[in-house]
Amino acid sequence: MIKEKKSLKGKSPSRRKFFKAAAATGVAAVAASSLAAPAVAQERVEAAMVATWPRDFPGLGTGAQRLAKRLSDMSDGRIQVTYYAANERVKAFDSFDEVASGNSQMYHGADYYWVKKHPAFGYFTASPFGFTYSEINAWIHHGGGQELWDELTDDFGTQSFIAGNTGVQMGGWFNKKIRSANDLKGLKMRMPGLGGQVLGKLGGSPISLPGGQIYENLVSGAIDATEWVGPWNDEAMKFHEAAKYYYYPGMHEPGSMLACGVNKSWFTSLTKSDQTLIKTACAWADEITMAEYNAKNGAALARLVNENGVKLEKFNDKVYDAFAKGAQEVYDEVQQHSDLAARTHKAFVKARKEIGSWTNLSDSPYISQRNRALGIS
Repeated sequence: MIKEKKSLKGKSPSRRKFFKAAAATGVAAVAASSLAAPAVAQERVEAAMVATWPRDFPGLGTGAQRLAKRLSDMSDGRIQVTYYAANERVKAFDSFDEVASGNSQMYHGADYYWVKKHPAFGYFTASPFGFTYSEINAWIHHGGGQELWDELTDDFGTQSFIAGNTGVQMGGWFNKKIRSANDLKGLKMRMPGLGGQVLGKLGGSPISLPGGQIYENLVSGAIDATEWVGPWNDEAMKFHEAAKYYYYPGMHEPGSMLACGVNKSWFTSLTKSDQTLIKTACAWADEITMAEYNAKNGAALARLVNENGVKLEKFNDKVYDAFAKGAQEVYDEVQQHSDLAARTHKAFVKARKEIGSWTNLSDSPYISQRNRALGIS
């Protein structure tokens, strides 16, 4: 370095002026070239999102609509998602096939609606005696759940991301008290997914209906009972006009994860930044939706009980033990379906034990003791 400085000093004044001018010209050229080459604008992205929910339905429908708008807002309008509620473009339960075929690019729904396509789908919304909201997020994001979900959906040309959660659901609406498993025999009850199969093991008749058809079937007597979500949504559906016994807690959906499914060919054709943007918007929708349910369920429950005469009932231990036995029979059958189903169940059980052991030591006893000490019922 010292020798280089000496050699530079040794140059004649004219030579020094030449080097300075050349350096200045080079800097100017670089600056000019950067100004003359504006960043290439990303292409406009247009997508159709079909949903399994009625338009403007609290939490589910509004949450899906909010996600569609969020994608536009996050991209300054470059990504435009046209939202179609159930029956506006396709029927609610045709949403998956619509996206798998490529006719639409996205859907918002609950992936357990597709258990007839593969029983492992049941694990990726909610499954009997399964995960709560915090537990299922832990499994999906950090316990290998997303990888198994990707493997499952890949066979159908789709991919799914968490895009909401409704939390621990209520056990359902009944016109009679449920004192034992015998009271479930012959009962026609709207209950989809693996939870519905548990009801079937106990002698009930599970029926899968989209949300928009439940009330009319309950009022007409076409079904004897129904589960849906929880107080906020159930109040909006006016189930209290057709049934008065409202049971808790629901063994079938302890943390119901909502999904944004995408056509995989379409999704992978997007830039990496747009793929990340969609995933980020889905994660935001998951957090906001769960917060909304937690904020509104309590007040809705109070109205149902105090203003509408609803009888709040808790499943007794005998009924719950019968549910557990039925769930094990369902899981035994699920594992026989395929290698993927067996591996998914094994991963589910492992995560439920490992994650559940922590929540059993943290969340559960704290909430119990807090509410006891403060007299919260």
